[in-house]
Amino acid sequence: MDIADATLLMVGAIFALLVTGLPLAFITGLVALIFTFGWFGGNALPLVTSRVFGFVTEYSLVAVPMFVLMASLLDRSGIAKDLFNAMRVFAGRLPGGVAVQTIVVAFFLAALSGIIGGEIVLLGILALPQMLRLGYDKYLSIGVVCAGGALGTMMPPSIVLIIYGLIASVSIADLFTAAITPAVILMGSYIAYVLVRCLRNPSMGPPMTDADRDEGFSNRWQALKAIMVPGLIAFMVLGSIYGGVASVTEAAAMGVFGVLLAILLRGEFSLKTLHGSLGQTMTTCGMIIWIGIGAAALVGVYNLMGGNRFISQLILGMEVEPIVILLVMMAILLVLGMFLDWIGVAMLALPIFVPIVVELGYSPIWFGILFAVNMQVSFLSPPFGPAAFYLKSVAPAGISLKDIFVSLLPFIAIQLCVLFALLFFPDLAMWLV
Repeated sequence: MDIADATLLMVGAIFALLVTGLPLAFITGLVALIFTFGWFGGNALPLVTSRVFGFVTEYSLVAVPMFVLMASLLDRSGIAKDLFNAMRVFAGRLPGGVAVQTIVVAFFLAALSGIIGGEIVLLGILALPQMLRLGYDKYLSIGVVCAGGALGTMMPPSIVLIIYGLIASVSIADLFTAAITPAVILMGSYIAYVLVRCLRNPSMGPPMTDADRDEGFSNRWQALKAIMVPGLIAFMVLGSIYGGVASVTEAAAMGVFGVLLAILLRGEFSLKTLHGSLGQTMTTCGMIIWIGIGAAALVGVYNLMGGNRFISQLILGMEVEPIVILLVMMAILLVLGMFLDWIGVAMLALPIFVPIVVELGYSPIWFGILFAVNMQVSFLSPPFGPAAFYLKSVAPAGISLKDIFVSLLPFIAIQLCVLFALLFFPDLAMWLV
């Protein structure tokens, strides 16, 4: 069997096992073991385990549980709720103001944690019922919550960018710097879409009454203080990274300390809160680590078989412009993202794609931003877009998965437009770097 037939057999085996419902981590690990013993014999097993060991002992990986813990603590505190209510004071009179406020709050939350699922659940509990109560268009409200929550894939400290940096062996701080402008462009594009729709048809997002707008705060100074707390935490994390004071891992620990301190000062700390946050952190990180272990083993054995050289020669041998090769890569990532978790896509595709991107003369930092936007698209895309299922778990009765996926289509189109803009105008991402 040559490497081409082995590649087809490996891909077919992965998708066949996915149909059985087995977790991706077990599927990739099982396929890796089968091909290790079938292609090389048992003597090659230590080579695969050494690759796994290299992944799990990577120091920068420590930042992941820190940021997950930070997000878990925020989910269980009133910081995010106060932030949402405070933004309502400043955006209430604007047509579509609550939707705009939801996007801005999502941007703030993304800058605090970089965890996507928790943001959508939180916004689904806080923002969606309120928009529906105020008479907002159902589809616009759903799309805003999911698209806003998905900003966590882009806005530092994004877990997606941390994992990309580990796989591509590039500076995570540079990735964070490059991601800021695209994240702001995405947020601005969502806000512009909402404002255009609501200004043309005010019934889609009617302005709030003064009573609704000021609910929970006696004056604007109280509202401003509610915004300052998460702002200071975000500044502590990102400012320490960009200022060269701390590494990404150290900044993550500082962020956890900042959130814990804020919860203590607000009188919301309890052992139950800490226990629940630690449990959620262990569950999330366990999923990431196990998928990483399985994918690292699979990519390791595939590279030993000569798969990376085969794919590289196949792609670079195409008689086309380099930009066309990048478009093919983006299409492959989009398709994979429709069926696999972003962790699986990153672990399986990036070890093969990144060396090709470098050989073509492109910046791996820039490609990382393209990858993050691509994964944001996959987060919303049917049939398995995780955002839809996260929101469905907390959505009011009467909202179906079909309603959610239909609501996401305009926002997917916006994401694709931003992806193409970054593809053809790299300086949008790279000017700060």
